[in-house]
Amino acid sequence: MGVKVRVEYCGGCGYEPRYRELARVVKGEFSDADVTGVVGRTGSFEIEINGQLVFSKLETGGFPYEDDVMNAIQNAYDGKPLQKITKSRAPCVIM
Repeated sequence: MGVKVRVEYCGGCGYEPRYRELARVVKGEFSDADVTGVVGRTGSFEIEINGQLVFSKLETGGFPYEDDVMNAIQNAYDGKPLQKITKSRAPCVIM
């Protein structure tokens, strides 16, 4: 059974390349994963796996670590419960 990954990202913030890179990495590791991206709320970078929110930039203020996202997807494939990713790296801030 495939895993559905849905990413809501802020288009106006320029987060689409981050989504595209994440989608590329996910598809490279999990070729049958269904990865979709939708332009959403300002400042958002929200990741849902099989309909469950596993990461929220709106809550954490930063972006997820790739390894954490990949581990969550692996857990979904393994039928394990999904844990919310609370660790994030600060977004790039240009002063």
